[in-house]
Formats: sequence, structure tokens, C-alpha cells
Amino acid sequence: MSPRRLAIVLLAMCAIALPFLLWGFRTYQLAFAATHAIAILGLNLIAGQAGLISFGHGAFYGLGAYTLAVMMRHGSMSAYAGILAAALVCLVAGYLFGRVVARLAGFHLALTTFALALAVPQMLKSSPLSPWTGGVQGLYLDRPSAPLGLPVSQDQWWYFVTLGILALLLWMARNLVAGRTGRAIRAMRDHPIAAQAFGIDVAQYTALTFAVGAAYAGVAGALAALLLDFIAPESFTYWLSILLLVGSVFGGMTSVWGAVVGGLFLQFWPDIASMVSRNLVLTVFGALLVLSMRFMPGGVAQMVSAWRPGQRP
Repeated sequence: MSPRRLAIVLLAMCAIALPFLLWGFRTYQLAFAATHAIAILGLNLIAGQAGLISFGHGAFYGLGAYTLAVMMRHGSMSAYAGILAAALVCLVAGYLFGRVVARLAGFHLALTTFALALAVPQMLKSSPLSPWTGGVQGLYLDRPSAPLGLPVSQDQWWYFVTLGILALLLWMARNLVAGRTGRAIRAMRDHPIAAQAFGIDVAQYTALTFAVGAAYAGVAGALAALLLDFIAPESFTYWLSILLLVGSVFGGMTSVWGAVVGGLFLQFWPDIASMVSRNLVLTVFGALLVLSMRFMPGGVAQMVSAWRPGQRP
């Protein structure tokens, strides 16, 4: 077994053992960190691999959460089927949005995605949709317990569900990035004119990238809704999109595995900052971000790659 595969196996064993070694709230936090990692993984495909600036990722996150909630509350659908429905709805929504913005780039694309992040929470609060979404009151959900009488708590069960989905999506993203589609997406990012000259349909690949990234965000939003047992439009403001972008940059925007680091960072940075000063949490967060960008411009993933034997820093 290669050292890389051995490291992956050891990390997987540690991740499986953690819920039995930590108290319940820490298990819950780790499950939430995994949902952040799934959302950031989708953003890494959009922004890191395809080079498409997106400030609207939180909108798809919210769409996934509300799709699951509506399906469970009004469609009598199970939570597991609701997660799949959230992925499919966001896949279609991401593809349609990608077709609309396919000809945009730079600041124009950034402003369009930012407008999406501003518009979605207001739509969720609108009167025509309030019978389904609960309006400003939000919706409460019933998170199912472990099936078949498994001897694990509810938090432990959903930690394993979230971890399993994260592992599956990491594998899928890695294969996509390493395959022909990934090469076409990176060519579109690095040399769009040359990519078109070689027959790559830039508009189609832009739409497909947004579709896959949005589907990842939808799955993350659905899992987050189940972990919270409650959703409201104020949970999916533009600030969420900015935080996801920060996590992507910190972990490594061009890295698949960097999404896991970004998810852990987003979940635990308040705890780290409060150790320094409880009154200056955002200030400490900003300082950590500035220092990371100064000394790790490519994120944690790039720094770790530079330390490998035979790799140049």
C-alpha cells in the first residue's frame, strides 16, 4: 500500500472512531463540519477548477435545505429520499443558472451570483411561497433516529450518514477532476479561447460545472437542515456564501481534499477565536484569514503538497 493510501485508511479509521471517543456535542459539530466540507467541495469545482467566481453558493445551499423540508413536511417523503431530491432540484437549478451566466466572466459573473444570494432568502419569505416554506417563521423538521435498532445515538448516526456522503462525493469529485471532463474544465479556466478553438463548448461546460457544484451545495443544505431540525430564510443570507468562499480559499480552492480542511475551519474557528478573546471573535477571525493568505496563498492543501518528498514548495 502506498503511503498516501495508508494515510487515507488511517484517517478514515480515526474518523469512524471519533464519535465513540467524543461527547455528543463534538460529534454534532463534526457532522456539521462535514456538511460545510460538502458545500465547499462544490464551490471548489465551480471556482477552483473552472475559475468561475461565485458569491451565490449559499443560495443553492438554502434551496437544498428547503427542498428537503418541503418534501418531508408536504410530500411525506423520508429524510433520505429528501436528500436525493435536494440534489436533483439543485442540479437542475444550477444547470439553468449556468446557462444564463455562461457568457459572463469576472466582475459581471461575481455580481450576478451575488444577486442570486440576495434574492433567494427574500423569495423564501414571499407570501406566495409561505404556505410551503413557512415564511419568516421557518419550518421544523423531525430528524429520524438510527434504523434497525442500531446501538448509536441520533447524533452518532447522522455523523456516519454525513461522513459516508462526504466520502462518496469526494470520490466522485476526484474522479471528475482527474478525468476528461476535469481537463476540459481546467482548459476552459486557463485558456478559454484556446479551449473553444479545440472544440470545447465553454457554455455547456460552464452550465455543467454550476450544476454539479449546486448539487453538492443542495446535499449539504439538506443535511444541515436535518442536523438543525429547523430552517428559516435568515439562515441562508449572502453571509453564508461569503463564509463558504472563505472556507474554500483557506482549505485550497483548487484541491478536492482542501474542502475537508475548509469545512473544519468554518465549524471550529469561533472556538479558536474565543480562546484568544471572546469579545473580538470576528477580529481574530479576520487576523487568522489575513495570516493564512500571507503565508498560505494556495490554502492548506497546497502547503501540505509542498512538504511532500520530491515536491518543490
